[in-house]
Amino acid sequence: MNTITETRPSSAGNPGNPANAIPFAVPTSRWDESVAATLSPEALLLYRSNLLGSDLTVTNFGGGNTSAKLTETDPLTGNPVEVLWVKGSGGDIGSMKLDGFATLYQDKLLGLEAHYSGPDDDDKMVGFLPHCTFNLNGRAASIDTPLHSLLPFAHVDHVHPDAIIALAASSGGEAATQAIWGGKIGWLPWKRPGYTLGVMLRDYVAANPHLEGVMLAGHGIICWADSAKACYEHTVELIADAAKYLNARLETAPAFGGAIHQTSPDRAALAADLMPRLRSQMTGARRKVGHFSDDSEALEFVNSAEFLKLADLGTSCPDHFLRTKIAPLTLDPERLQDDAYLAQKVADYRAMYAAYYERCKRDNSPAMRDPNPIVVLVPGIGRMTFATDKTTARLAGEFYGNAINVMRGAEAIGDYIALDEQEAFDIEYWLLEEAKLQRMPKPKPLVGRIALVTGGAGGIGAATAARLLTDGACVMLADRDANAVEEVRAGFAKQYGRDVVRAVTCDVTDEAQVANAFAAAAREFGGLDILVANAGIASSAPLEETTIELWNRNYNVLAEGYFLTSRAAWPLLKGMKEQGGASVVFIGSKNGVAAATNASAYASAKAAANHLARCLALEGAPAGIRVNVVNPDAVIRGSRIWDGDWRKERAGAHGIDAGKELEEHYRQRSMLKRDVLPEDIAEAVYFLASDMSAKSTGNMINVDAGNAQAFTR
Repeated sequence: MNTITETRPSSAGNPGNPANAIPFAVPTSRWDESVAATLSPEALLLYRSNLLGSDLTVTNFGGGNTSAKLTETDPLTGNPVEVLWVKGSGGDIGSMKLDGFATLYQDKLLGLEAHYSGPDDDDKMVGFLPHCTFNLNGRAASIDTPLHSLLPFAHVDHVHPDAIIALAASSGGEAATQAIWGGKIGWLPWKRPGYTLGVMLRDYVAANPHLEGVMLAGHGIICWADSAKACYEHTVELIADAAKYLNARLETAPAFGGAIHQTSPDRAALAADLMPRLRSQMTGARRKVGHFSDDSEALEFVNSAEFLKLADLGTSCPDHFLRTKIAPLTLDPERLQDDAYLAQKVADYRAMYAAYYERCKRDNSPAMRDPNPIVVLVPGIGRMTFATDKTTARLAGEFYGNAINVMRGAEAIGDYIALDEQEAFDIEYWLLEEAKLQRMPKPKPLVGRIALVTGGAGGIGAATAARLLTDGACVMLADRDANAVEEVRAGFAKQYGRDVVRAVTCDVTDEAQVANAFAAAAREFGGLDILVANAGIASSAPLEETTIELWNRNYNVLAEGYFLTSRAAWPLLKGMKEQGGASVVFIGSKNGVAAATNASAYASAKAAANHLARCLALEGAPAGIRVNVVNPDAVIRGSRIWDGDWRKERAGAHGIDAGKELEEHYRQRSMLKRDVLPEDIAEAVYFLASDMSAKSTGNMINVDAGNAQAFTR
């Protein structure tokens, strides 16, 4: 039976068409006083922040910010001084450590107002923040710092959970705020984040001293208290209030006008077929990785009567918008098999985005960014997201899921209000946002590439996967040993992150299992760029003792298995021609080019695979598919093949002991007198899979420490 680990999330609740709208989660306090009582003021701020950020009913990944005004000793004067500890730029309050906070002199922050003359100074004011840094802290302060520094309260939380944004993005939001909290929570109209918003907030709170928090239209909520615990519990209580209020209004009718499409029972297979074809159309400077979700929120939305109307409006919250673009691409589920239709839809989206850029650009706007869609929505199937790496694609999907929740709640109390187009553009192409993008490190060479490695649980397969993962590729491990391949996957998930590696049980001699493995790669990552055909066996027997069963077993795995995996990969690889092509690497053997004693079945099957690679190199070249071979010899350490009968059989063929004497035999037989390790093979595979060998196909590289008999002629 085929299994896939770390796959797409299963649908929560009813995966089809629920009669009533999906309710908002109601958060509860997770504060543990026995933990909090042991913490310093700085650690208590971190504890509060981590509690808020780890609860996705409270805030989104990377969203929200927290602060505390603490008394510190000035390193210059030795005197006590008030310091603002506030979440720094780019952090995530759920996973951050103490070094994720910016620390700034509070008196200097308050003194910055002398440099402020109005909204046009917002960008200028950000440049003054580093001059307020306390104790040489290198963590950059975020654009939201003035929201915290200009308020007089000791502890401040600013979060934007779905239930709160639903109020902040609805025509009925201000009235609902009054109904829920009876005047204890104020309301400020939309204003882009920055110093001006901080001044507006300070003045509004000063004029209304009874307030316990303020709804920021389009942003979220900001609230405060005199202690860390009180601030945390106040934040959680406000979110719970909003969720309960919305849920009471969602109970009466299905969301989004009710369902007009049915959820397809074959949606996973349809997504696996569709995603590579979409990916092939998303040409640009860098390749895309996909993420598929058929969670209940996505299906409720895409199946609904108001789906197209609301999707076209775009998102409402800056955090959502920056992750998901101005609007999603929507597809007609009846036309998914029409490649011309898909190509035209992607082209139309790119043209729409270019027109949006031209309409809204300023004289100093950065150059237009990638015009391809990020979010793709299909009735009956769900949500697909594409980005230059898997984590970004997954997060984009999650943020659009948040946007769906916001739309549901906003429509329950009024009309959903998306960001104004010009405001959206000014945030997307904000010079401060551009500067942040320019500071990001250069991506690794294989970011955006997707590889499938057969025999992925073995020594060479695992080493190859590790080498590809190290340079940024996503990898699907395929192996017939379910337990072994899961163990390798789990180890890689800890080392490289769970987003970038998956595993599937696959016997390469089983046509159905092979097809399933490539469908899994397409569904989990969006397609394929690299195939490493590595699954293998080995046998040793004199010709007269070579049975038909033994002969067929070698050919089934080493020749037919390579054929089946290549054939299944071919449609996925062909689609990448316009993006630089794709690569197939066969793991051959020295015995594929050099005769071996008592190994006619194994050696001739390897020779057949080598020649298959040459044939595929000819056939694949017009489609931009390169096919090459790596020929190892005597890769003993870490090999499951050499741990079995093959070791004894080869030792017997050479008349030596199967222990260390065998390893020494192969070492001394080589010209360079060196061991060949799985990592050595992996380096050769990496070269052939990467753009380092972009103009090489039909080649063999011997990694055997030198063997004159295997020299290619």
